[in-house]
Amino acid sequence: MESLSLPVLYGLIAIMIVLSAYFSSSETAMMALNRYRLKHLVKAGQGGAKRADALLKRPDRLLGIILFGNNVVNFFAGTVATLIALRQFGEVGLAVAPFVLTFVFLILAEIGPKTIAAHAPERIAFPSAYILSPMLRLLYPFVWILNASANAIVRPFIKDAGDGKEEKLTPEELRTVLHEGAHLPLKRRGMLLSILDLEHATVDDIMVPKADIFGIDLEDDVDTIVEQLCASSHTRVPVYRGSINDVVGMLHLRNASRFLRNPEPTKAALMQETREPYFVQENTPLHTQLLNFQKEQRRIALVVDEYGEVKGIVTLEDILEEIVGEFTSDLAARIPEIHPQDDGSFIIEGTALLRDINRSLKWELPTAGPRTLSGLVIEHLEFIPEASCCLRLGAYRLEILQVKDNTVRSVRVLPPPPAGA
Repeated sequence: MESLSLPVLYGLIAIMIVLSAYFSSSETAMMALNRYRLKHLVKAGQGGAKRADALLKRPDRLLGIILFGNNVVNFFAGTVATLIALRQFGEVGLAVAPFVLTFVFLILAEIGPKTIAAHAPERIAFPSAYILSPMLRLLYPFVWILNASANAIVRPFIKDAGDGKEEKLTPEELRTVLHEGAHLPLKRRGMLLSILDLEHATVDDIMVPKADIFGIDLEDDVDTIVEQLCASSHTRVPVYRGSINDVVGMLHLRNASRFLRNPEPTKAALMQETREPYFVQENTPLHTQLLNFQKEQRRIALVVDEYGEVKGIVTLEDILEEIVGEFTSDLAARIPEIHPQDDGSFIIEGTALLRDINRSLKWELPTAGPRTLSGLVIEHLEFIPEASCCLRLGAYRLEILQVKDNTVRSVRVLPPPPAGA
């Protein structure tokens, strides 16, 4: 090498810088690849992605070939730099050369290339995989020796690190990905987040309360039953005797049409059109109940407590609305208990569910405790208020308008002003 001229030696240094930059950027790019996007590209048939995925299945071998190449290049560059320094500056150059070489390589072969690779890993990793794959096959014996030696040393420290199993996203991690890293329209992202949130709510949170259930009482006369069926706005209704706790069946109005066409309808004929009722526990998570509806091929269920007493009714549509939002855009049609006022306030009945209020008005009333607005007011005050009593819940101002039978019947709520107002 002493016979080489200075221009040739400088040319060799430049080549070493390029090769070192290649290995450094390849290492960072391979490790920075999004593994889930990589799997998508592999399924799509992207050649570079397939090679990169194959290399990443054995990261020890991948790092072995990259670091082997990088260290060979760096050591060779150090030798060339020593020759240049000795020829041009004598023994003084030998002392200065390591510092100059380190500075140049850090900037041009380490920090710069790795920064670029971290910002655009696919642009670096996929073309690089076409070079690293044959290099690994060619130098496999050397890489195997390096990996065997390294693995023998590090094995005691990584024996509990997952045994090489592929990492899985937890629901919370997936929620973070959807919030911050998913390139999805806002509506679709909201639907996916709502699916994840189903496990945090139960049927008790979304059911129609017992007091609001519309049903057919077999103790009424036939004419009253016929009138109720003709006026019903529901597709499926419970049929009971005397009390909703004594449900004998569920009636689909499509089947009720046969009963109504009968010139002389009877209660026995009505019972023949009913189906056995379907009961679910009040604490059933929504995601579980969604699967149960599918398994049982049902669309409506009666919600019962631990004593078997009916607390309300829940439908498949109720759960789907938790995912996709309300199927109607009319506020009054969604929540009839909410009455908008001209001054910007809302008169809300005490029986209105807090979840429905928040979803319809985009509010953030607390839902961790009571389910209804009446319950929230009484819990906050810690006593049953009188009419005209006022209170503040966070940014919301409430005025009690009517109290009856120890419950708050109606409340005027003044929401907080819009942000920036």
